[in-house]
Amino acid sequence: MSENDNRKAAVKKIKLLVYNQKMNMNVYRQKIDDAYTVPILPNKVELSEHNYGGVACDVFSPEIYSSKRVTFYIHGGCFVGGSRAAYRSFCAMIANKTFSRVVVPEYRLAPVTPFPSAIEDIQSVFRSLFTEEQIDRSLDSEVPEFVIAADGAGASIALALLLNIKDKFRKCIKKVVLFSPWLNVSDSSALFTGKKKMSDEILSSDVIQQCASLYTYESNFKNPLVSPALASSDLLEGFPPVYIQCGGKEILLNDIRSFEDLLKNNNVECKVDVWPDMMHLFQLADDLLEDAHHAFERLAAEISGIDNENIERQTYENKPRLEDSLKRTEA
Repeated sequence: MSENDNRKAAVKKIKLLVYNQKMNMNVYRQKIDDAYTVPILPNKVELSEHNYGGVACDVFSPEIYSSKRVTFYIHGGCFVGGSRAAYRSFCAMIANKTFSRVVVPEYRLAPVTPFPSAIEDIQSVFRSLFTEEQIDRSLDSEVPEFVIAADGAGASIALALLLNIKDKFRKCIKKVVLFSPWLNVSDSSALFTGKKKMSDEILSSDVIQQCASLYTYESNFKNPLVSPALASSDLLEGFPPVYIQCGGKEILLNDIRSFEDLLKNNNVECKVDVWPDMMHLFQLADDLLEDAHHAFERLAAEISGIDNENIERQTYENKPRLEDSLKRTEA
């Protein structure tokens, strides 16, 4: 296909991730799984399933990885869709590119289980995972190293985790990585204030409002656990560095810039990586967009701290087995 045809196909594929209230919820979720689930994972990444804190999770282990690093990935899906199965190819690529194990929870979805169910689930997973990693590191006196990553509405849930956990957990999070994050669903967002809006091939302000209403009640939209761009300075104290990838043609860009300013004004390191010609969540169409491959390379450098030129500067271990968390005792 031509470059233009690839772009059209990418837009069509990514649009499947966007929900509107005219759609049947089960049909919407099934279409995502049908479009994104793959029979074989790329790059010889191994997949195992574990239960952390009572929540089923996928664990991706690449052939070579840093033994102390774990990436905790919270998938998107407009608060109401998405699944481990749909994100397996994407998260396997992250695992391979970043030399990191990746853990993906199957958290509960709205509207049947609205706010704060998803946040409760990922908190349970993270605490259980943290305990397991802490036990594994105790013999060599190393501290576990976590990366929190998320896309779309999953970013709101991931940031709620960070805003709501104790310092002992937060100190072990080395980086937060967000793809086209939903950061403000309240009426204070640039999406709803009449400011200049970006053209967007994928997302609309109406969709964000509709899905937020399925996730929680409107009077809760300004809660920083729902709209993290409204977090207060005390909640951001000791916040880990943040890296955001987004397309230059998405309506979320103004909110992302506002969030960047908020973090920097509170002495939090933040880097926003804008891909000028790209759309919302373009990374999820890596089979169609060349820029998605380049974006993965930048992501790898952000998480692992290495690139192809200095890959030998760090030592990586061949895969140790990740023991089943059900055999562990939670702290």
